[in-house]
Amino acid sequence: MKSVEIRLPQDFDKSFIVFKEKGKFISCPWHYHPEYELVLVLKSTGKRIVGDHIGHFQTGDLVCVGPYLPHVWVNDSIYVNGQAKHGVYAIVIHFKEDFLGEEFMKIPEMDAFRNFLFLSQRGMAFTGKTKDQINALLISMINMNGLQRISSLLSIFDILSKTKEYELLASPGYVRQFEYPKIDRLSKIKEYILENFNKDISLPEVAAMSNMAITTFCNFFKDQCRSTFVEYLNSIRIGHACKLLLENDENVVEIAFKCGFNNLANFNRQFKKYKSMTPTQYRKLVNITEVA
Repeated sequence: MKSVEIRLPQDFDKSFIVFKEKGKFISCPWHYHPEYELVLVLKSTGKRIVGDHIGHFQTGDLVCVGPYLPHVWVNDSIYVNGQAKHGVYAIVIHFKEDFLGEEFMKIPEMDAFRNFLFLSQRGMAFTGKTKDQINALLISMINMNGLQRISSLLSIFDILSKTKEYELLASPGYVRQFEYPKIDRLSKIKEYILENFNKDISLPEVAAMSNMAITTFCNFFKDQCRSTFVEYLNSIRIGHACKLLLENDENVVEIAFKCGFNNLANFNRQFKKYKSMTPTQYRKLVNITEVA
């Protein structure tokens, strides 16, 4: 399934986009764009696919998607078939990192928000008070203009820069990015994993490369990545497998070996562990003919 670039129309006198998505149902292909995107669903239910993550959305769902991360929202059949009592309604905001000027994001006050933007490259779904506060601001922005909109967006940025009420969606293997770029030693480890995940990477090998004893390395890695080395390596491999399942017609055995798994049984076991379905089921679920 190939993703396509889609751009929302922007008013010539606006620095970012606030867009009302309304209709009987939303028809949109698997797509990406260079802007950061905030999506608030006010009416509708359905399936949400962000990178290699498949989830379900309902009224009040709030998600941020980073630049060039493929995604699509698919309404439940009652909307597509015209059986819903109401139409679909969502608010979408698009902004580029430099929409307030190239130097704005470099000021010290934006340090925490820059970290948020980095995490958003995997897609983020928000919960709790964070979701409630931001949803209220997004709704109020529809009837705002000028400085009011910018002020509200900056208020949203402030909330996002502080929150811990979120779930990361796409796997690091899918987006091929680092979660902690400021930690040089960890960045080098992750870069090595990303470049060699399709080969046999051993724990002693990576620990030695990091100049650490195996136990010390394991503790360091789990503390920084919130997962063990093996779990992280497998998540990278499964994320890449999802990308291959989406983008070409290679059989599952070929994909398993391309992603560093030595046998099909282990690949299937790990895939089901991370995605709660088999590779074949995953390919069928996100097939563009079923998404449309």
